Amino acid sequence: MTIRQPIITVLGHVDHGKTSVLDYLRGTTLADREAGKITQHIGATEVPIDKIKETCGELLDLFKLEFNIPGLLFIDTPGHEAFSNLRKRGGSIADIAVLVIDINQGIQPQTRESIEILKSFKVPFIIAANKVDLITGWKSEDKIFIKNIKNQAENVTKYFNNNFYKILGDLAEIGFESNLYHQVEDHQKTVSIVPVSAKTGEGIPELLAVLTGLSQRFLTGKLEIETDAPAKGTILEIKEEKGMGTTADVIIYEGTLRQDDTIVIGGLDSAVTTKVKAILKTKPLSEIRDKKSSFDKVKEVIAASGVKIIANDLNQAIAGAPIISVQDKSKLEEAQNKVKEEIEEVLVKTGDDGVVLKADTLGSLEAASNLFQKHEIPIKRADIGNITKRDIVEAEGSLENGSEYPFVLGFNVTIEQELETMAKKKKIPIIINQVIYKIVEDFEKLHTERKQRLELEEISDLQWPAKIQIMKQYIFRQSGPAIFGAEVIDGKLTPDVELINKDGKVVGRVKKIEEKGKKLDELKKGKEAAVAVSKLIIGRGADGGDFLITNMSESAFRKLKNKKHLLSKSEIQVLKELAEIKRKENDLWGI
Repeated sequence: MTIRQPIITVLGHVDHGKTSVLDYLRGTTLADREAGKITQHIGATEVPIDKIKETCGELLDLFKLEFNIPGLLFIDTPGHEAFSNLRKRGGSIADIAVLVIDINQGIQPQTRESIEILKSFKVPFIIAANKVDLITGWKSEDKIFIKNIKNQAENVTKYFNNNFYKILGDLAEIGFESNLYHQVEDHQKTVSIVPVSAKTGEGIPELLAVLTGLSQRFLTGKLEIETDAPAKGTILEIKEEKGMGTTADVIIYEGTLRQDDTIVIGGLDSAVTTKVKAILKTKPLSEIRDKKSSFDKVKEVIAASGVKIIANDLNQAIAGAPIISVQDKSKLEEAQNKVKEEIEEVLVKTGDDGVVLKADTLGSLEAASNLFQKHEIPIKRADIGNITKRDIVEAEGSLENGSEYPFVLGFNVTIEQELETMAKKKKIPIIINQVIYKIVEDFEKLHTERKQRLELEEISDLQWPAKIQIMKQYIFRQSGPAIFGAEVIDGKLTPDVELINKDGKVVGRVKKIEEKGKKLDELKKGKEAAVAVSKLIIGRGADGGDFLITNMSESAFRKLKNKKHLLSKSEIQVLKELAEIKRKENDLWGI
């Protein structure tokens, strides 16, 4: 068994410095052409252990660090889209993540998004609290943060602490205990925070030390690989490249991939079987600017590695899909079935009712599906690609069937103007965003509104509860019908409802409601108007100043009671008073 380097991805809110942190890591040895130089992979940067030792310096003794991993492999392309494509069955190929947070801005929308995705893929993470150098008055006199913090002025330390504890509080609300890395007692329960500056390099040695230490302490078993085993990997990106045709950028996380190997890769419609024509690795960083000779052709690569593969039929593959090499032809069918099953698990029809979900890659689709499941959003169909006419037609069918979910939700996809116009005309809600949690947020708002509309339609034929007071100074006619001024104390009064008094006796039926000669369909709480009530005789059934309540059948009461979340507090109060009156004669009325 061989220990491979852990695969580390960097996530965070836009402009919080994800790329800058990676750039600093790469830049530390940009001019270093000696042994131990950083190796640039396709889509990844390998930091060898010698470079980590050199960068950590005095921290090796301070933290008593000993090394058994060959280095760290950072995924270059930051952001949740890239992370989503680092998927594999049941989780992620990323062993650990660095969540970058601007200490001056704190947790932002995409920070929460990143945390949600890390949780759904079960990836442990540490936090790089970036941009400490932008704190007014901050002195970066040392590359080691825990030494530097002692040299700050009192007001600077106070500002840092305020921002730091705000991040701690926000993380606690999300469900994570966290602290400065050197104050963490149990790394399995508490998230380590390393304050850094990607500009000055402050905190970077500590970041590397923490990543290395945690990887060795908690991931050793996961990092053990058989180098002679078939390769397993994940496709980061499929693209057309001049002079190469369709290529696949791949992260190999297990085994060895060789030129001429048969590989099985995930496609939209099926597992694609092809042969590796060439494996390309970038040359050392000192030569990467030379576009004419950017790549070295290699015969094989051992995990963990980022490489570019040239092969036939790669145009059928999808980002985020698995890749498996097959050394034994008798195991080809087994590999094809594994890949096919994995794709089908994500591109799943989950039920007869639910939203239509579209995403740009398999990884994005899986991340969105996981989050939707957590928020109890049912999915009727999940698929890859931009929104199509088929998606709208499918949602239209849900609309016609009275479903709660006639929605098309798109993560990192687009819709043509013509189709968007068609959807609006058919009243199909389309929600598209590059941030999954925003899609969930917008959906939940629109879904709540639609659900309430549907429920209101169910009880639209029921009379609404109301309590009114006869205004004794405005009795215009005592009978035939009685006409008087009325104020709605609670609920909402509508025409054609029976009224009862405090003894439960029916005193009459509301014939009409008028305000300044204009007929009203309803009169809400706090409003006054003239009310005509048939069969009521003022002075017998009721007097000026009396309170009357709308009557209703026991079955209507139960229906409204079951939908009381649609009623206002005052309407619920009327129902309670009605029940009290009715239960004077029948203890179990409405129960």
